[in-house]
Amino acid sequence: MKKSEKTKTPKEKGKRSEFVRKMLVSLKKNPQLVPLFALTVSFLVYSLNLTSISNTTAKIYGPHMGLCAFVAMLFSILSYVCMFSAYPKRQKPNKLMIALMLVMYAVIIFVDGYYFMRIQAALTRAQSPIKITKATAYISTSKVVLIVHIVTIVITMACVVLEPVFAKMLKKINTSVEIEATREIAEIDISDED
Repeated sequence: MKKSEKTKTPKEKGKRSEFVRKMLVSLKKNPQLVPLFALTVSFLVYSLNLTSISNTTAKIYGPHMGLCAFVAMLFSILSYVCMFSAYPKRQKPNKLMIALMLVMYAVIIFVDGYYFMRIQAALTRAQSPIKITKATAYISTSKVVLIVHIVTIVITMACVVLEPVFAKMLKKINTSVEIEATREIAEIDISDED
């Protein structure tokens, strides 16, 4: 039986608030973790559904569909390399790598859009259109994956562009811990001592 919010002890609440504080401290030191998290979500959305994408490519066999899937996966992996090179530790962000990363994201959006249009063309063509049945349900899955992938890539691009804003906002958050002993030391009057 789970404890409700009202029955949680102060110690449990303290542990949760300490976890949040440590996470905020980590984000203050490394604001690039926000776009990195968004990129990871985007990568997982696409890579965990590669079987559906591959089956759709084999079934429809439209022009350049295989190349589009290859480019999307390759640039998803290469954008990780750019991400780590764009934000070196204790140095200013590398603007060239950030620009290259944004170009890669734009290419991924383009190839995903092209792939999606190839699917739509195969489903709506006049001569022998492909029908989605239980056996070809992976085509519907691919369409959903492509839309979600495009959305997550756009979110990742926004996070990369807004990273300096995140950094400034995070620096304004007070994450210092007031310790009881420190408060008592500040209250000690030492004016009478020689």
